[in-house]
Amino acid sequence: MAKEDYYQLLGVEKTAGEDELKKAYRKKAVQYHPDKNPGNKEAEEMFKKISHAYEILKDPEKRAAYDRYGHAAFEGPGAGAARGRGGMSGGGGFHDPFDIFREVFGQQGGGGGGIFDEMFGGGGGQGGGRDGSDLRYDLEITLEEAARGAEKEISFRKHAACERCDGAGAEPGSKKITCPTCRGAGQVRRSGGIITFTQVCPTCSGSGSKIEKPCTACHGEGRVIKTTKLNVRIPAGVDNGSRLRSSGNGEAGLAGGQSGDLYIVLSVKDHELFERQEDNLFCEIPIKFTLATLGGTIEVPTLFGKASLKIPHATQSGTTFRLREKGMPSLRGGRQGDQLVRVQVEVPQSLTAEQKKLLEEFARISGDASEPTSKSFFEKAKKFF
Repeated sequence: MAKEDYYQLLGVEKTAGEDELKKAYRKKAVQYHPDKNPGNKEAEEMFKKISHAYEILKDPEKRAAYDRYGHAAFEGPGAGAARGRGGMSGGGGFHDPFDIFREVFGQQGGGGGGIFDEMFGGGGGQGGGRDGSDLRYDLEITLEEAARGAEKEISFRKHAACERCDGAGAEPGSKKITCPTCRGAGQVRRSGGIITFTQVCPTCSGSGSKIEKPCTACHGEGRVIKTTKLNVRIPAGVDNGSRLRSSGNGEAGLAGGQSGDLYIVLSVKDHELFERQEDNLFCEIPIKFTLATLGGTIEVPTLFGKASLKIPHATQSGTTFRLREKGMPSLRGGRQGDQLVRVQVEVPQSLTAEQKKLLEEFARISGDASEPTSKSFFEKAKKFF
């Protein structure tokens, strides 16, 4: 069976840098960690695979060997140099995937702390808390608001710090006692085969203490669900999928943990007149056949008011004109986009007797009555008959 590509396992391109590799590994490791998937052998095997892939790709020498020779660089005679210390391929020495996991997530040796502890229950200690979750809010805006920027008030429900106990979880005036489960450590140990894990104490949530009398408003949690209103400033130039981050406006944390962030994800409504093409705007407008023939100037709508557009004489239907810097502002700054205007020549659907007579006279003088098809087209079409 063909071995899986290390880059594909981590979900990155071969050109990925060190930070991108680390970020991708962290995401995958959280997803497949055995603590998150108890009893799931497939997840455990995937965790080992991605840990091994990261061990190879994070080492410049091993990565260079893999890029050049693939999995063969770590198999058979001579593979030891490429495999390096602690490799798994080709029967090399024992490799513990949790070593890589702890290295990336901030837990070195037997010490506590770091992201490893926050996500999988280690560390803690007295006074420790859990950070609140990030939240997502989907907001629909108009194309005009995307072009000019806007202020919007949004309303949503979330876990917010309890006002009665100020997020402490204890009834005002009550005391805290040492947690009887962890005896103040904030964490408990459990065995996972040959590996021993620490996790946040389920009784005190890592604080090391227990509330003597829980708050009557939040029942000891320190937070309650409430409706929150927030004013959001939308910068000019945003597009579908643009994200705005509001720091600290996610869910409140537990036991003194920090609040999460709020991410506002924007979608722009379809416009009845304009179509957006990156920073440019496109629209179609009808013009009279007399204007197309004789030429002139007309006013056309833009998202920022009206603009004058000069129509040259003998303009054909479908001709596109460009209005400089009448499109969308660039979100990154710099030159504003353009507005592209395609004209469609209108043919009168009803004529008065006088209009019909004048057009017939025009057709006679122009020779259109006897030759409805232009000579150039007729000459080109001869070969098809």
